[in-house]
Amino acid sequence: MTQSLHYSSPRETLTDTIMMAKIRKNLTFEAINQGTGLSLAFVTAALLGQHPLPEQAARVVAEKLDLDEDAIRLLQTIPLRGSIPGGVPTDPTIYRFYEMVQIYGSTLKALVHEQFGDGIISAINFKLDIKKVPDPDGGERAVITLDGKYLPTKPF
Repeated sequence: MTQSLHYSSPRETLTDTIMMAKIRKNLTFEAINQGTGLSLAFVTAALLGQHPLPEQAARVVAEKLDLDEDAIRLLQTIPLRGSIPGGVPTDPTIYRFYEMVQIYGSTLKALVHEQFGDGIISAINFKLDIKKVPDPDGGERAVITLDGKYLPTKPF
């Protein structure tokens, strides 16, 4: 049976447990994800409390992190989503994404509507990927791909 949370504290507590186990065992998110059959971004988001995991993936993760049966069940529970409480984020990395949307949000909206029509890009039917690539001018660059299904607005 599918279960759902109406408040976030159980998943927040589990996320704390997961992060402490990750640190204690010196694991990367990539190492934890191996064997789940899911994307690194999806499993990482799930471990941070933003998605439920299918049972098989929850068991793979739990084995690597020494989580108990209650944790396995909680990992499969639909969470109360949203990881940035209180409005404007203060973490510098998260704030840069907020800043990007502040600067380019209206541009993205205009281009989506011009190319697709009136509608939205789904965050449900969605894929996220991040890659580190060399910068020709020295250093490194982050290539972030947001791949969401277009959903047209339907008059009713």
